[in-house]
Order: sequence, then structure tokens, then C-alpha cells
Amino acid sequence: MNGNNPQDETLAQTEDAQSQTATDQVQSDAERDAAAVQALIAENASLKDKVLRTLAEMENLRRRTDKEVADAKLYGVTSFARDMLTFGDNLKRALESVPAEARAEADTALKSFVEGIELTERDFLSRLSRHGVRKLEPKGQKFDPNFHEALFEAHDESLVPGTVAQVVEEGYAIGDRVLRPAKVGVAKGGAKPN
Repeated sequence: MNGNNPQDETLAQTEDAQSQTATDQVQSDAERDAAAVQALIAENASLKDKVLRTLAEMENLRRRTDKEVADAKLYGVTSFARDMLTFGDNLKRALESVPAEARAEADTALKSFVEGIELTERDFLSRLSRHGVRKLEPKGQKFDPNFHEALFEAHDESLVPGTVAQVVEEGYAIGDRVLRPAKVGVAKGGAKPN
């Protein structure tokens, strides 16, 4: 047979067209699949980023919550402790109101009463310290406006200027926060710092 048969040529053209259509279809499907894969990869990256951000945010929230809980434990008694400082001051004033001569000459009942108030004051201060409240001891230290309140300047040649010379009212702190600043007199003049 001769390859010039028109029917064979038409059949060959049809097969070529079908083959081309099939090839185009396969390429179109591959392109669509590649685009779908690219879209899934982009969506996966976006979701991974969101998950990582959420995890980081949750970790930060956990840390903040832990810090807030620790602060609440440490500083939760702040208002109550501040109110109780007045009670401690009153105990101290009661003890200071009894002159030393009266204590020495006092009968047993008055001595027992004074000793009872002293014991109550010590117990009160020890209970405050168990809850993190500490007494500030500024005398002889450099004046610090974060912990001390200056009431006056005292001329004292033996102290370096800016040193706490006298404590008028005791100060207290809880943790690293001041409950009540110490009211002090600050040295003026005197020896120069080294």
C-alpha cells in the first residue's frame, strides 16, 4: 500500500490532533497540579507561621502569668502591711512614753506591762518579716530618695555630706518596693568623701 491514502492521512491527522490534545491536557493538568501544590505550600507556610506565633504568644503569656502570681504572693499583703505599720509605730510610742527612771523604779506590774508591750512589738516585727516586710536601717548610709524622705539638714562635721544623720520615723520595704520611706535628717557639711 501506498502511504497516500486520504483516509490514512485523515486518520493520522486525527491521531496527531488527539495526541496533541492529550499532551496539552496533560500539560494543563500538570500546571494546575503544580499551582495547587504551590498554593498548598504557601498555605502550609502561613499556617506554620501562625502556629509558631501562637506558641510564642502562649509562652509569653505563661511567663507573664507566672510573674504576676509571684508578685501577687510577694506583694499581696502590701496594703495590709502598710496599714499595720501604724500599729507598730503606736507600740513604739507607748514604750518611749515610759521614762527610763520610771521603768527602773516601777513596781512589778508596770515592769511586766512594759515587757509585754516590748514582746508584742518584737513579735509584730517578726511576723511582718515572715511576710517579706523588712525594716530600713538608713542611719549612716548615703541618702537615697527611693528609700528615704529628707525632713531637714543636720550640721554634723563627723559625717560626709548627703549621709543620713538621724532617723525620725522608721521606713519599711517589701521585696524591692518601699512600703513607707524612712523620714530622715541628712548631714550637711562635714568631712568630704574620699
